[in-house]
Amino acid sequence: QVQLVESGGGLVQAGGSLRLACAASGRTFSSYAMGWFRQAPGKEREFVAAIKWSAISTYYADSVKGRFTISRDNAKNTVYLQMNSLKPEDTAVYYCAQYGSMYYTAPPDYWGQGTQVTVSS
Repeated sequence: QVQLVESGGGLVQAGGSLRLACAASGRTFSSYAMGWFRQAPGKEREFVAAIKWSAISTYYADSVKGRFTISRDNAKNTVYLQMNSLKPEDTAVYYCAQYGSMYYTAPPDYWGQGTQVTVSS
């Protein structure tokens, strides 16, 4: 059974940084693309970033491009989201997701439980 466990959320001031981590288990981590999504209060869950199995290719939402960086360590079965220049509108629950293939061309198969990120102004 696949398990995704996020960590690293918290409270930060605007302009600050946080690094989220997601530890995966249950199937061969290096065979699957990974992603981060977020859901703010009263809003639908939205895509943030994704990374292919080999880490060569990444993709970002326009709202975070240039501020957030997704990366992965296949030896540690972990995906990261480095978030810099945080804004109050980045406040949300952030979810780690694992896709069903090496590529992020279809909705994810599995989701983590989420970690809260709060950015104060």
